[in-house]
Amino acid sequence: MLKKTLFICLMMVSQALLAQHVKPVYLDDTKDMEERIEDALKRMTLAEKIGVIHAQSKFSSAGVKRLGMPDFWTDDGPHGVRPDVLWDKWEQAGQSNDSCVAFPALTCLAATWNGDMSEYYGHALGEEALYRGKDMILGPGVNIYRTPLGGRNFEYMGEDPYLASRMVVSYIHEMQCLGVASCVKHYCLNNEEEYRHQVNVKVSDRALREIYLPAFESAVTEAGVWGVMGAYNLYNDEHNCHNSITLNKILKQEWGFRGVVVSDWGGAHNLDQAVRNGLDMEFGTWTNGLTEGASNAYDMYYLSKQYQKAILEGKYTEKELNDKVRRVLRLFFRTTMNRKKPYGFLCSDEHYQVARAIAEEGIVLLKNEKVKELNNETVLPIDPVGKKILVVGENAIKMMTVGGGSSSLKAQHEISPLQGLQNRLKDCNCQIEFARGYVGDVTGNYNGVTTGQNLKDERKPETLIAEAVEKAKTADYVIIFGGLNKSNHQDCEGHDRKSMELPYAQDNLITALAAVNKKTIYVNISGNAVCMPWRKQVPAIVQGWFLGSEAGTALASVLVGDVNPSGKLPFTWYENLKQVGAHSFGEEAFPGIWRDGKKEIIDEEYKEGIYVGYRWTDKQKLKPAFAFGHGLSYTTFKISNLRAENTVTTDGEMTFKVDVTNTGKVAGGEVVQLYISDLKCSVDRPVKELKAFQKVFLKPGETQTITLDTDKRALSFWDEATNDWKAEPGDFMAQVGDAADNLSCKLKFILR
Repeated sequence: MLKKTLFICLMMVSQALLAQHVKPVYLDDTKDMEERIEDALKRMTLAEKIGVIHAQSKFSSAGVKRLGMPDFWTDDGPHGVRPDVLWDKWEQAGQSNDSCVAFPALTCLAATWNGDMSEYYGHALGEEALYRGKDMILGPGVNIYRTPLGGRNFEYMGEDPYLASRMVVSYIHEMQCLGVASCVKHYCLNNEEEYRHQVNVKVSDRALREIYLPAFESAVTEAGVWGVMGAYNLYNDEHNCHNSITLNKILKQEWGFRGVVVSDWGGAHNLDQAVRNGLDMEFGTWTNGLTEGASNAYDMYYLSKQYQKAILEGKYTEKELNDKVRRVLRLFFRTTMNRKKPYGFLCSDEHYQVARAIAEEGIVLLKNEKVKELNNETVLPIDPVGKKILVVGENAIKMMTVGGGSSSLKAQHEISPLQGLQNRLKDCNCQIEFARGYVGDVTGNYNGVTTGQNLKDERKPETLIAEAVEKAKTADYVIIFGGLNKSNHQDCEGHDRKSMELPYAQDNLITALAAVNKKTIYVNISGNAVCMPWRKQVPAIVQGWFLGSEAGTALASVLVGDVNPSGKLPFTWYENLKQVGAHSFGEEAFPGIWRDGKKEIIDEEYKEGIYVGYRWTDKQKLKPAFAFGHGLSYTTFKISNLRAENTVTTDGEMTFKVDVTNTGKVAGGEVVQLYISDLKCSVDRPVKELKAFQKVFLKPGETQTITLDTDKRALSFWDEATNDWKAEPGDFMAQVGDAADNLSCKLKFILR
């Protein structure tokens, strides 16, 4: 029996958060601000204009001191405010007040399928940024999960453009309500890490528009994001930090973006393109943007002395420069010059509540079978009273907030899964034992931040497995915490995974434990799917993500039933790489092929086109390990009675209603998912596509009617002949259920 229901827990957290959820009014896009921008622009010298469009340190750009404009400070996100480094080096600044709350990775946020969680996330992170004096947070990330080998997938929001679009808007809006700029990234097609500076993506216009751009579009047109970060890779043979198509044509002209385009650090490569193709602010990994080790050379940036000299020599007018400066000044007036910004605060109880609530709601129960050893009851939630519980695995004790690249954090605290269970069960008259099981990465440091853990263990893998197996024989429950970590070639910036298999011989460990204990629970800690060849032998499987500061507390709450899991997968969990569209066309599709045999440019063609994730498995009629949108609960739900006010529309706008009933014995949350199928079209279209969803929390026996709205865009495809969205009249099908492979309600309708 649940000791505390998810319903009650979330209501308490929501009330506490909303009580302090004051939205300040800030000066934005008003006539007054535009007049101030023009006035400031007229007063600025050429040198001052050049000064505001490039970095002056690792994370700052200059203000205009003569006009009273402070310096502008950025910092990495998107999961917390990164600790400060020295002005001109990557070494830690050694501050004592730059620890933070580590929020769950964005894959976990996406797995909540709950816009309220995005709202809380953006607001809490914005408050931490304010306290730290940061004017822009470099995030969130919304690149599409194209392959489970993507090293940076854990920072993004899954495979579906609609889900990512809905989750990103509230995050951005709430952060910017505090006067902290969000910088959505990495625009665009940043789906490979290994050769990210050299990959030239070849993709159809239709796939670009339908799959890879919608989340960025929503960030701009709905959330009004103030910053967009260009990606390292190339598209159409131009780097995406200065790309005439993606930045000028699409972002600024079509979408009407009025903010700044920021280069990824060292992402600018050409003066003329930087001037003409949409880049507004240039930042760099090394001080000249490109060359390793150059010191105190910010004047060497493309948008620095080179640009100023070219203007003075008549190669450029100030037209392009003034557009860049106007955008930067607009950013200043929204942030550094915004006198209505509130004070921030750091590591508050409320921020930890946010981190825990998101973690708990994003955890996904993948499998939970009944076993005869528990009188044909499910393994989860565990009944700990008087029991012996064996916890196994390095990921039960390893800190995960340090590492992974730019999102590495110096967390004020991080509760490990083992600590979380020990804290929760200390009064339950139970015995908790630990066995290492496997040894992975024991380094415990990144960019000068160290975990302080000593995880060294010289024992051989077979010895570790034998110890765990012996202890498992007498345990009432075995809980294995495995998966990936944030080391190179796992979930980490700069490198992709080399395979989909679990590292460190974990498959051998899990198989051996499942053979001797039928009440084995596997908790996978990762931002990516992994192969599970032992899946049928393990009765309970949980996806635990990288959960941040409150990881152990959240996991313990779900495992013992204090919280009813309600997370849903934001990506398809494939059986193996053979099921992945990106891996079905050879090296040309992933990881790409060096052009002309020279190691300068890699051409990577997205041959699967629009068929990413469940769109591909539907098309190929493949059965993945776990479908997109899948996630179980400790209760049961019934979704029924799908209807619409009418089944004929002329403008594409449809309102569907469906009843959701909690048919189980405990309170819980369900995500109602609406998919649309175009039954007859002049072009090939996916079998179905997600076009609406809503999360609802219900008490036992409670029924609610859910409303799901769609518009003409939901019925449209990108027509390459007209370069526009097109919805063809004809028959469509609405399908509603709780996962992409479990759609119990169907309703035909007509677009005239």
